[in-house]
Amino acid sequence: MIKNEDTKLESMIQRVWRQLHSAQLANNTHIVTNKAQVDMIQNQIGTGIPLIVEPERRDTFPAIALAASYLYTFAEASLDEIVCVLPVDAYVENCFFERMKKIEETILESGATLALIGAYPSYPSEKYGYIVPRHPTLNEHRMPYMTVQKFIEKPHKEEAQKLIEQKALWNCGVFAFTLDYLLGLLSDSGLPLQYEELVKRYAELPATSFDYEVVEKAGHIVVIPYEGEWRDLGTWNTLTEKMDTHVIGKGVVSIDSSNTHLINELEIPVAILGLSNIVVVSSPDGILVSDKSASPRIKEIMQNMRQRPMYEERRWGWYRVLDYQKSEDGKEVLTKRLNILAGKNLSYQMHLKRTEVWTIISGEGEFILNGKWSRIKQGDVLQIPIGARHAAKATSDLELIEVQIGNELIEEDIVRFCMTWEEIEKGV
Repeated sequence: MIKNEDTKLESMIQRVWRQLHSAQLANNTHIVTNKAQVDMIQNQIGTGIPLIVEPERRDTFPAIALAASYLYTFAEASLDEIVCVLPVDAYVENCFFERMKKIEETILESGATLALIGAYPSYPSEKYGYIVPRHPTLNEHRMPYMTVQKFIEKPHKEEAQKLIEQKALWNCGVFAFTLDYLLGLLSDSGLPLQYEELVKRYAELPATSFDYEVVEKAGHIVVIPYEGEWRDLGTWNTLTEKMDTHVIGKGVVSIDSSNTHLINELEIPVAILGLSNIVVVSSPDGILVSDKSASPRIKEIMQNMRQRPMYEERRWGWYRVLDYQKSEDGKEVLTKRLNILAGKNLSYQMHLKRTEVWTIISGEGEFILNGKWSRIKQGDVLQIPIGARHAAKATSDLELIEVQIGNELIEEDIVRFCMTWEEIEKGV
């Protein structure tokens, strides 16, 4: 989370979505994501956002190909439509989106296969990829775009300095192309263009990046230079560069700790004493303690570790797992803390493998159990048997402790009948 102009904390997707709105680009924007992120996105920026949801997580090329197929099948986009892809973890100034508006005319004028956006480096970074233009001296005349000669990925500092002297640009991860171009790549690979068919064969798409599968093989690529601030906040070390405080959450960093940041999402305090150039992240899903330069390796070291989510944002609020136990006879007990935001509701649902006990700890709301409606408030204890249909709506922020008891406690054990409270009231 970083602070916006009003000093309020916002996530990266909230920041980018706000900037797209300011640039009047949001109405033409779709978000490509995976199933696990849908509720979080809807919780943060609303339920009316057009989402394209991957059937499984793969990489950026399959995700972008799926988006192109969706636009072709459902959005009635023409084959000569220009599609622009923007990563959500980019920290940019508002003028960046004005450069994006130049992409369509750049492709049409240059006849390029792909158009990219590159930022002028402010220092010789080893964290970013570089775009080397073919004739950099042309841009001394403020040319709107340059032809790309080659790409250099995350060079050493000395090489990065030489690239800057050659007028190389940081690769901002923005790709633009005609819809016909990407659909042609799918067709050449024997893959369907229609969205429903591509979803069925999604596992056949190569699980590779768009850079590797498309950009490195493209013939004519141009880059639009961008002179403002740009940062890739996809790693903890780059994210902390944009934090204006060294501590978020409960905790303290000692005065003899230099360039150290603490992000604590837990209720217990964390103290860091005499440690420099590190980042400490405490969350319900785990604790990270890392040298800042090593923090990008978190993905590779965690790739074989599997556990259920301990905290999730949902369209109605959030939940946090407090405790989990499994006895010798196989009986499981899972305890959660839920927060249902005022005006939001849980779906009308039932569970086939567990009972639930809810204890209301704050707020007020409405509760339906097998068609019977009641009001709920602080101190109420609600028993929900296996197979019982139930739903709740918060009239004020409603917080409760949920204890699940059963032989198989999984998120998939849910049968939903209605989603909105209006549908529930009509159905009941």
